[in-house]
Amino acid sequence: MTTNTRHVVIIGGGYAGVRLARELDVDADVTLIDMKEAFFHRVASLRASADKDWTSVPFIPYDSLLTHGRVLMNKAVRIDTAQRRVVLGTGHQVPYAVLVIATGADYQEPARFTGSTVAEAAASFRNHQRRIAEAHSLMVIGGGPSGVELAAELRLANPRATVTLAHSGRRLLSQNGTARMGRQAHTWLERHDVRVLLDTSVASAGGVGVRLRDQTGRPLGADVVFWTTGTTPNTLWLRLAGLGSWLDERGHIRVDEYLRVLGRRDVFAIGDVNDVSEAKLSPSAVAQGQATAHNIRAYLDRSKHGNMPRPYKPAPVRIFSVPFGPDGGTTLLPTLGRDVLVLGNRATSALKSKHLAIPMTRKLLGRPKA
Repeated sequence: MTTNTRHVVIIGGGYAGVRLARELDVDADVTLIDMKEAFFHRVASLRASADKDWTSVPFIPYDSLLTHGRVLMNKAVRIDTAQRRVVLGTGHQVPYAVLVIATGADYQEPARFTGSTVAEAAASFRNHQRRIAEAHSLMVIGGGPSGVELAAELRLANPRATVTLAHSGRRLLSQNGTARMGRQAHTWLERHDVRVLLDTSVASAGGVGVRLRDQTGRPLGADVVFWTTGTTPNTLWLRLAGLGSWLDERGHIRVDEYLRVLGRRDVFAIGDVNDVSEAKLSPSAVAQGQATAHNIRAYLDRSKHGNMPRPYKPAPVRIFSVPFGPDGGTTLLPTLGRDVLVLGNRATSALKSKHLAIPMTRKLLGRPKA
């Protein structure tokens, strides 16, 4: 690939990366690098792990994303900032004028793209579906948005099983939503015979097999256990490549107000991978991708008068929905100022739960309606 002064390389084909790639396709020579052969709509992953009708829904091909640029299925292993090149797992090198790191975060099962092909990831979902359907008892550890949503999906997928949700906080959605959202979630789960354990920290009890206990030593267990206790930014490869100085203590890439890696004018980091103080939601990632498109254009066209970068302004509150299956859920809706509304089952079903943002995401990827 020939070096040129408008070559933008984006590492990571998640929500932030694809929005940026699509925005820049006409204005720059874009190369998007991702290890997966298709876009992974993670928002639909929990339902896909429990409902066989959703097995293939989270996978959207990249083939309609770019008209002028290209998508490479490969792994970035090193960045040569002196020569301005990305070194791939195959040994090939990709030169850049501007580099963007959008590698996102690693999620716990079942909200993961297992392997590198759609066939491998779909097989993992089918395995989860089988285990869930055959289980007599199911447990979710972690009462944040993913834990609540997964517990609801498990209940609907296997009405005969005992379903338990254990959470270390005093209320559900304690770090992500309002008290009212937590109450709505708790009420729905209990009405659907999900056992909710609050103020319960769960740890491995050690020994042979998977044994769990709470903070008092009381044994806990289930045929199938899922952990939904947080995510990890996908930056270990940067540390291994000698760029640990780019990271904060939690492994996020430190960026300036323009979403540039601190100390670099030609390297940006966007989405879940950076240290921006903002909810790590797909709308936030998409917003960062759009904002970075302007700042990259300003960098590429810096000789033009008046083309200046703009600081990215994190949103204090974004619309935020937690589905309870296709027909229920709770939604935080920002209003004027810092006020918010909390919507219930019917509104959340229409806003997200029924379709899980599939039409919007397919549009983001340039795909026609399914």
